Amino acid sequence: MAHEYGTLAALKQKLGIEADDDSRDTLLNSALASASRGIDKSTGRRFWLDDEAVQRVYRLAGRVVCEDDGDLLLVDDIGSITGLVVETGSSVSWTTFTGYETQPDNALADGVPITGLLRVNGTWGITTSRVRVTAQFGWPAVPDDIIEAALIQASRLYKRKDSPEGIIGSAEWGVRNLSRRDPDVWALIEPYILPGFG
Repeated sequence: MAHEYGTLAALKQKLGIEADDDSRDTLLNSALASASRGIDKSTGRRFWLDDEAVQRVYRLAGRVVCEDDGDLLLVDDIGSITGLVVETGSSVSWTTFTGYETQPDNALADGVPITGLLRVNGTWGITTSRVRVTAQFGWPAVPDDIIEAALIQASRLYKRKDSPEGIIGSAEWGVRNLSRRDPDVWALIEPYILPGFG
């Protein structure tokens, strides 16, 4: 299942290719997919939303932050509360848990994902070894910056076929090496990078 950050039509427009010209669609789609997955790897997250709720299990060690108003369990990006279920326990027995709030406040209303579950005025406890979260993981919607970064990077990857060995030439500039990272792409995705990635 493809989850590209941008459309083939938008990429064609950026490259000045006629919309009805399908002779390069395979190469363009490949470039767009590679650019999108490259952004995922560089940021340490993904921006598409699961089609339906899926389960993920979290160990508490290294994932709990002590806040003034309770313990915050850090989770992967959650882009929708539809089907959200939190359970505590182990692989043998799970118990539904409701004494939490999603964090940050108003995340989904602001177009950003839920990244933590706050145990209000309490702790996740030392007896609880794991928490199982059923949710639609990802972002509520792909941010405009990520779409633009994917289109720029896909354009660059598509044009790479014309620059063997990473060298590009021009009558105006002469011959030069391509930079390892596109500075515009990096500037667009940098605010979304999880700590420890990039």
